[in-house]
Amino acid sequence: MPLTDPRVGGHVELAETLLANVETVVLGKTEEIKLVLSALLCGGHVLLEDVPGTAKTILARAIAGSVEGATNARVQCTPDLQPTDVTGLSVFNQRERDFEFRPGPVFANVVLVDEINRAMPKTQSALLESMAEQQVTIDGVTRALPDPFLVLATENPIEQEGTFPLPEAQLDRFFLRTALGYPDEDDEVRIVEQQLRTHPLSRLHPVLSVEDVRTLRDAVHDVYIDPLVRRWVIRLVRATREADGVAIGASVRGSLALERAARAWALLDGREYVTPVDVEQLLLPVVMHRIVFTPSFVAEAREIGWTEAAARFRAECLERAPRPGEQLEAEVAAAS
Repeated sequence: MPLTDPRVGGHVELAETLLANVETVVLGKTEEIKLVLSALLCGGHVLLEDVPGTAKTILARAIAGSVEGATNARVQCTPDLQPTDVTGLSVFNQRERDFEFRPGPVFANVVLVDEINRAMPKTQSALLESMAEQQVTIDGVTRALPDPFLVLATENPIEQEGTFPLPEAQLDRFFLRTALGYPDEDDEVRIVEQQLRTHPLSRLHPVLSVEDVRTLRDAVHDVYIDPLVRRWVIRLVRATREADGVAIGASVRGSLALERAARAWALLDGREYVTPVDVEQLLLPVVMHRIVFTPSFVAEAREIGWTEAAARFRAECLERAPRPGEQLEAEVAAAS
């Protein structure tokens, strides 16, 4: 397939329009917005680990507000939150003399699950089916969720008392994990000036339809990825299973997610093909939360900081599975 594919080229502008519209509300976070939109275009979900006040709710509302007819909902997790508070429940209607279903907040296109680790495990697990199957089963009846469907779950890294850490099986359900972080000084000035009179969300207008989002999702499948780059993606994920300090590496689900994320990222970047740089940028957000590290690695990461530990881990994976060009040169040198 040529690098220029008419099936993709016609949709690049749509992707750029969506990204630009969200950026009018969430300032200075282009890379992070692209990550979240990549998950949306791949039918995945995002875990945001960040402190309060970093525009997580605003991002969810901006994405929903950019799509005509899309709905958004928020779930504030607390220890007494019940599964039915998320999924909905059947209530007896006295007038009709029958049970009627009242949908919960999960029946929205973009769902923000705030501080998910504060919910009890049984409530956390209620999200598993909705995230994995895009459906929920209540009272023996399976109900489909809206399409598109995106869950943005948040965790607060500074308050861990009274929380219930997500098990590895549920972490693996998230397409990627990232953080928004604080804006830089100039962007923070722009944010303050932008909200002197009204919030930018009140000026946000839809730029795409729900059908456009589905079209973009289909276009992701047509983004070109060279067979060598695809094999390199697999080797990178396999390298996580052999790296130092790893108890359990990323599964095949990690390989699938990294390959799909790279194609969505390329589309949002205005390209019809994947480059090795795309894969390198997405390695940690897509794979890091799928790995179980040894206690010694965790202890060292706490000492030097998780950012530095993640950078070293990434470097080791790239050393074990170098870029296709570098690997080809090494094989030629070894053969000679």
